[in-house]
Amino acid sequence: MVPGPGGALGYSPQLEVVRVATDLISRRRLLSGALAASAAAGLAACGGTATRSAGTARLAPPRQAGSRPDPTRPEGVDTLPQIDHVVVVMLENHSFDNILGTLGRGDGLPRGKDGRPDATNPDGSGRRVRSFHMPTPCQLTGKPWQTWNQSHAQYDGGTNQGFVTSKSGPVAMGYWDGTDLPFTASLASTFPIGDRYFSSVLAQTYPNRRYLMAATSLGLVADKLQKGLPPNGTIFDSLNRHGISWKDYFSSLPTLGIFISLLSDPKMTSRLAPISQFFADAQAGNLPSFSIVDPDFGKSSEEDPQDIQYGDVFLSQVVQAVLRGPRWSKTLLVWTYDEGGGYYDHVPPPTAAAPDAIAPEVPPGSAPGGFDRYGFRVPFGIVSPYARRHYVSHVVHDHTSILKLVETKWNLPALTARDANADDLLDSIDLHARPAFAVPPPLASPANPVLRAGCQTSGPGVIPPPDAVLPA
Repeated sequence: MVPGPGGALGYSPQLEVVRVATDLISRRRLLSGALAASAAAGLAACGGTATRSAGTARLAPPRQAGSRPDPTRPEGVDTLPQIDHVVVVMLENHSFDNILGTLGRGDGLPRGKDGRPDATNPDGSGRRVRSFHMPTPCQLTGKPWQTWNQSHAQYDGGTNQGFVTSKSGPVAMGYWDGTDLPFTASLASTFPIGDRYFSSVLAQTYPNRRYLMAATSLGLVADKLQKGLPPNGTIFDSLNRHGISWKDYFSSLPTLGIFISLLSDPKMTSRLAPISQFFADAQAGNLPSFSIVDPDFGKSSEEDPQDIQYGDVFLSQVVQAVLRGPRWSKTLLVWTYDEGGGYYDHVPPPTAAAPDAIAPEVPPGSAPGGFDRYGFRVPFGIVSPYARRHYVSHVVHDHTSILKLVETKWNLPALTARDANADDLLDSIDLHARPAFAVPPPLASPANPVLRAGCQTSGPGVIPPPDAVLPA
C-alpha cells in the first residue's frame, strides 16, 4: 500500500530519543557490515539566466567563519520578511543525471543523434556502458557505491570516467525519468531547479548531512557515528541563540542525530517531532521558522535497494502539505538529495572553500583528497510563491547554501569558511515582484508503488540491459 503521512501514537520525546539513538547506531552498522562481508566474499533548454556568475563557486574575496551576511546589521535581524518558514526535504543517494538527466531542463545527460542519452563509461574490459533507463523502480542491493575511495575513483581526476570500473559497476549508468517519478518530474518542470547544485563532499550520507547542519563534517568521510560537536556549533545552536523556532520532523531517524552528541542535549531533542506532527503543523499554519523533514530512511528515502517510487510519494505528501497549508504565501521549501549515491553524473565537481583546517579521517592508503572540492551534483529545487517561472539556476551551490539562506534571512554568522563563501539560493526567487505562484500550481500525482511492486520480489531487472553495453 502507498504509505500515508501518519506517525506513531503516544509519542514521548524522551523515549523516542533513546530509540532513535539505538536505531542510528544499528542501522548503518548492520548495512556496512553486510556490504563489507559481500565485498570480502568477492568483490538543453535552460530557460533562465542566473543573476550571479555561473560555473564557479563564489570564493573571492574569501570570507571567514563568524562573518555575517550583512556586517552593517546586528545578528538576528530578519532581512527577508516575505518568508516566514523555510522547509528542507533531503532524500538520499541519487545524482542529478540519475533523476533529472532526461527532464529537458538544465544541463542533463548528453544525447546522441538518435535522441537517447549517450554518456558512456569504460567497464575495464575494452567495452563501454552507455546510459540506460532502469528496468524497474527498484534498485540493486549494496550497489552503487559512494564511499570516499569509490567517489574519488569515479571522479577519476576530473573526467568522471571511473563510475563503472569502481565498485558501483554498470548500474551507475542507469537513470529514471518522469514515467517512474511523475511527481518529482512535475515539480522539477514547474518550479526552479539548479543544475550546479553539488553535494558537499565526495563521500557518503553522514558527512554530507553534517554539512547541512554545520558546514563541516568534522573530518568524517564515512557513515560512522562519532561524538563531538563543531567548535562553532550547528545551525540549530544559531537559531536557539536568537529564539528562532525550528524542528526536525522525522519518520524513522532524525538528521540531527548524525551529530550523536546532540541527542544528549534537551535543547535539541525537544525540537524533534514525528512526521505526523509536520502534517498537522502545516495544516494548522504552525510550522516553525526552520524545519527539516526526514523520510523513512528504510522505505522512502530512495536509498538502495528501495523502490524509489515511495520517495516520490513522500516528496509529494510534504510538498502538497505546504502548498495547501494556510501559510503557503510565506513559505520557501528546498528539496534535494544528500549525495549522488554512486550513480553517474557527467559534470565534474569543482573546487570549494575548505570549511576549516580539519583533515579527512581516512586510513593510510586511501584516495588522496580534502574538503576543498564539492561532491557530485544532486537534484535540487525551490518551491515558493516567489519562485521564478521557467528558471534554472546555473549558480554553484551545495548543502551549505541552505545554511547561507538561513543565515542571510536572520543575519547569522557563518559557521565555517564553507558557508561563509556559499551562495544563498536567492537567485531562484524574486521577492520584489508579484509572486508568480501565489496560487499553487497543479502538479502531477505521485507514483503508485503498488502497480510495479513485483520488483520488490523479482528484483530490479537485467542490469545493464544488453543494448547498453557497447562492443570494443
